[in-house]
Amino acid sequence: MNKPVHILGGYQTDFARVWSREGMDISDMIRDATLGALAACNLEASAIQSIHVGNAFAEAQRQQGHLGAMVSQVVPELWGVPAMRHEGACASSSLAALTAMAEIEAGRYDCVLVLGAEEFKNLPGDQASQNQNSAAWRDREDIDCRFMWPAVFGLLADEYEQRYGLDRQVLNRISEINYSHAKRNPKAQTRRWEFAEGSFHDDDALNPVIEPGVRRLHCGQITDGACAVVLASPEFAAEYRKSRGLKGADAKIKGWGHRNAGLRYRDKVERSRDAPFVFPHVREAILDAFNRANISDVNQIDGIETHDCFSMTEYMAIDHFGLTAPGESYKAVENGSIELGGSLPINPSGGLIGCGHPVGATGARMLFDAAKQVTHSAEDSQVDGATTFATLNIGGSCATVCSFIVAA
Repeated sequence: MNKPVHILGGYQTDFARVWSREGMDISDMIRDATLGALAACNLEASAIQSIHVGNAFAEAQRQQGHLGAMVSQVVPELWGVPAMRHEGACASSSLAALTAMAEIEAGRYDCVLVLGAEEFKNLPGDQASQNQNSAAWRDREDIDCRFMWPAVFGLLADEYEQRYGLDRQVLNRISEINYSHAKRNPKAQTRRWEFAEGSFHDDDALNPVIEPGVRRLHCGQITDGACAVVLASPEFAAEYRKSRGLKGADAKIKGWGHRNAGLRYRDKVERSRDAPFVFPHVREAILDAFNRANISDVNQIDGIETHDCFSMTEYMAIDHFGLTAPGESYKAVENGSIELGGSLPINPSGGLIGCGHPVGATGARMLFDAAKQVTHSAEDSQVDGATTFATLNIGGSCATVCSFIVAA
């Protein structure tokens, strides 16, 4: 990267909130997140020069498209500001952030709003689950299942077991850690959830199998939610901070990686059959972000917000980040490295499992949480002394992959 893009601040809705029960919908989430971000940054709407919205499933869930224009519809002060919507399944708002960064780096705009939003709780769970299948190759995945995404990541667990060996209890422990982290997060969907003793084991009553290889508590929590962040050029950020008398370091995106593979899960693992990593393109996206941020080793970062749509996804991320050798992610789980207070905490927010997963908002939420960590404003979720955080956001079965390095 040339000059870093600054994160002025942002706002996340409460991921435990079910908007349809209050007679509201995704448009209200968009309004709340936009106004919340402007207020948090102490910015007038007139400062926003461009808008990028990440969303995956609004057409299926609410029969509502054209969400770029929705922002100015619900926040009329932004009428006339150019806006566009981005779709990349669970990585949608990371794609929105990448495009906003490119506009700033090109000198087109100096202050850009990035917003992710998704509504899931307005429809029954089975129907919402079916709607998400469009992020796979429809009718061509060759997977016999009721629930596509648990089935896919159950197959990933099988793949790891075949290649390296896998103790499935480690997957339960990843979930338990993320739920415990979420209890510290006042915006986490599961912050008030309680679990019976024995829940985080292979207990078919307390933790039933959803699809082979995946149990209920291995699953990220699909929910309603929105998150917005304001990105700015170095020049805009300097004047912004000067005019407000702000001291101390601010958050900057120092590096990024973006890779894609095909939609079909089986094709990806077949192509990597002789490779050290199950998903070489995921490893490449992470290394691209590291290289652009002049990071040579994972130990130069202080924490990670990673995709954990299932605990197996986080297990994959651990070795792809380089915390362990390929196939040895269990070591970082068993030695406590990934817990708050450990050497490299993962998902202090609670992640998708604990904080919640409003699909189109997840990438923006990760960026926002990383920015809070490096500016020491993460409250009870704070990693002591953090100055550099990484994110990893994936869409589908790792078909779209985005990674960012955020530093003070």
